[in-house]
Amino acid sequence: MNFLAKRVDNLEESATLAVTARAKALRAEGRDILSFAAGEPDFDTPDNIKLAAVKALREGHTKYTPVGGIPELKDAIIEKFKRDNGLDYERDEILVSCGAKHSFYNLCNVILDPGDEVLIPSPYWTSYPEIVKIAGGDPEIMPTSEKEDYKLNPGLFNEYITSRTKALVLNSPSNPTGTVYTADELAEIAQVALRKDVLIISDEIYEKLVYDSLKAVSIASLADELRDRVVIINGLSKTYAMTGWRIGYTAGPKEIIKAMTVLQSQSTSNPASMSQWGAVEALTGPQDEVEKRVGEFEKRRNAMVEGLEAIKDVTVVRPGGAFYVFANLSRYYWREYGGKTIKGSVDMAAYLLEEAGVAVVPGEAFGEDTSVRITFASSLEDIQEGLRRMGEALARL
Repeated sequence: MNFLAKRVDNLEESATLAVTARAKALRAEGRDILSFAAGEPDFDTPDNIKLAAVKALREGHTKYTPVGGIPELKDAIIEKFKRDNGLDYERDEILVSCGAKHSFYNLCNVILDPGDEVLIPSPYWTSYPEIVKIAGGDPEIMPTSEKEDYKLNPGLFNEYITSRTKALVLNSPSNPTGTVYTADELAEIAQVALRKDVLIISDEIYEKLVYDSLKAVSIASLADELRDRVVIINGLSKTYAMTGWRIGYTAGPKEIIKAMTVLQSQSTSNPASMSQWGAVEALTGPQDEVEKRVGEFEKRRNAMVEGLEAIKDVTVVRPGGAFYVFANLSRYYWREYGGKTIKGSVDMAAYLLEEAGVAVVPGEAFGEDTSVRITFASSLEDIQEGLRRMGEALARL
């Protein structure tokens, strides 16, 4: 007897985690591997955040908390929205969960019925379609182009809307491309969503990691009528290097947040208590370390982009945010090495890992097979060495 549910038959393993695991396995064998695959900062969590969590532990904050988060953290999130986004929320419009991925999972499971469509621009974060499928929905992929900086335009958005369309997923700054939408671009998309009564899911997890004096704009802040048509997902993993702390949060209409809270009460319950107290310090404490790290990321971004552009037949869209470069290597496809043929991004990622000792994530996992995702959340020295290895490996094809 097959004891597995049908809904898991078509789920894909996280490509990012798979590549990272393979890179670690090769290192364990003694191989010199440079990994540009993981979606997390290489910096450590700032000390003031660690100390706040330690203080919470010593004071006995080790019990269950309210399912949706401690009041102090909800208030810190509310203040963050006022300060950074010009948005006003109340406690019952905020839910704290075990990471932004968990937030998106909760949201999809309370808004989607079987057959509901969720529109997702590609390239997309790998988990969006899979979580939509878990919730019983149908992910509908809208392909964007490198020529348009991988941005969704309102015409394409409108073209894909059907009577079954429930929501649009928008990620700015974007994983994997680093695309940052302007306020005007977001306003045009918002007007289509309002006209067609489509819920906007705005993933803003990388909002603080922006470069070239850009500012990440929250689409919910653009018009009063968007207040009840946008659900914001954010978290502390990327900005504060708190990936292992598992704190994400959602802001949106009360009825949606209430339903998500009920769902969470029957699954994970509250996020870890000490992580929540660390998150309070992250949001309310000094932000100078964040600014310093953003400056370092920008230097690394520049080095990565310039190095890739110097390699023959490689094209990139200069990312305005996040810490990834989406590099188009398709001109090297259908070339052979060692009796093998590189047919797409999966083969290319395997070639770079095995032959150059460089781990990247195949673009196929993000819905765009022409490219690979390369993180610049690594030291400048590793970036320069990785670029050298990549250039030599590609030149051999």
